[in-house]
Amino acid sequence: MAQVPLAIVSHKRQVCSLYKRALRNLEAWYDRRNDYRYRAVQMRARFDENRNKDLGEGIRLLAVGQKELFETKHFQSRNFANSAGGCAFEREVIPPDWLLDYWHPLEKAQYPEYFAKREQRKKEYVIWWEKQHGKPDPKDLGHH
Repeated sequence: MAQVPLAIVSHKRQVCSLYKRALRNLEAWYDRRNDYRYRAVQMRARFDENRNKDLGEGIRLLAVGQKELFETKHFQSRNFANSAGGCAFEREVIPPDWLLDYWHPLEKAQYPEYFAKREQRKKEYVIWWEKQHGKPDPKDLGHH
């Protein structure tokens, strides 16, 4: 399901995405900063010279640019550590808040101020929810 588009992406947004991916690809190919900057300026000039084309020509150029990026993609592209594909992606799992509801009372007793404040916040949240969305219908709370 990852390949199913969730929304229609505008042409402008597609061009910006292509530009950013092209720059990231240049970063992978050129590790020296001055070489990278030189190529990045050339890349920006290529995008700028096609900026005011009509939409039909722009769509054609976008397809050509995506094909060129695919063909020149670095064999070992750089990934940020916490991004998908990075070495630390989803390494630190943050437990959900509801897990604390299952703590034993003796465990909760070790942090009395925290759990007192948490219970108060839960009550405030229920009040806010009922104000926003109304109280639940008792008929709907029965077992199905």
